[in-house]
Amino acid sequence: MRFTPFALAAAAIHGVAAAPSRETRPAERGFACGAPEPDAEHIKISQQFAAQEASLLASGNLTVKATTFVDVYFHVVAKSTSVSGGYVSDAQLTNQLNTLNAAYAPHGFQFSHKGTTRTINANWADDSKGYEMTMKRSLRKGSYSTLNIYFLTDMGDNLGYCYFPESGGGTSGSTTQIRDGCTVLYSTVPGGSTTNYNLGGTVTHEVGHWFGLYHTFQGGCSGSGDQVSDTPAQASASSGCPIGRDSCPSQAGLDPIHNYMDYSYDSCYEEFTPGQRARMASFWNSYRAGK
Repeated sequence: MRFTPFALAAAAIHGVAAAPSRETRPAERGFACGAPEPDAEHIKISQQFAAQEASLLASGNLTVKATTFVDVYFHVVAKSTSVSGGYVSDAQLTNQLNTLNAAYAPHGFQFSHKGTTRTINANWADDSKGYEMTMKRSLRKGSYSTLNIYFLTDMGDNLGYCYFPESGGGTSGSTTQIRDGCTVLYSTVPGGSTTNYNLGGTVTHEVGHWFGLYHTFQGGCSGSGDQVSDTPAQASASSGCPIGRDSCPSQAGLDPIHNYMDYSYDSCYEEFTPGQRARMASFWNSYRAGK
């Protein structure tokens, strides 16, 4: 949410981010993302990135890597081998990967599938039962630059959640590294059964958090919002695909209902902004690349 248009930038600032607590924040129409609520320290780091990105833009010293390749592992954690039990087919996972790559390709990121695990465990498949860390200690693959996505049968009120980049994630076996990744309701993959959210957009949204992005409605109409200069201010999450919605009429721009970091229907999602690309690059370079 912000004020002036922002051109493409990439930066790297090192800082310390405390592990934020996860909150469930339901949207107006049934979507809920359980990603962390950014704490003051994480917001401060985002502000530092914003300042450096703006400085690089003003000085003309912008350098952007054409494409960054990210290894990704899928973990299907189901209650049974039936569709109703949470089992996701290989074809659906392939379609999910293609959807993710299509969304991020214009912004310099591509995801390389390195493997899939399949686990039948009724406790792990229900996010509300509190087995998150036990599950991840058993299943997680790769380093802090490796994206792990867990597809669960039951997510309660959430469609998904993912953790922001944090300091300390590069330490092998650390709680920060083990906890990292995205957990997503299985039926949100392409061809899934969650009405209005079954085109794969939930994974795209949650991975935005993995790269350090906030919701476009972060902070509402006042304050510093999502710390990205080219996402218009937004009072609250969108419902459906409300063309022309302007929830902050005193500020420039209509609500970014097509942005992947809003809560719109999957069919409404279309874009990240250049400023969001810059922010993803900043967090990647400082917190994940080579770690």
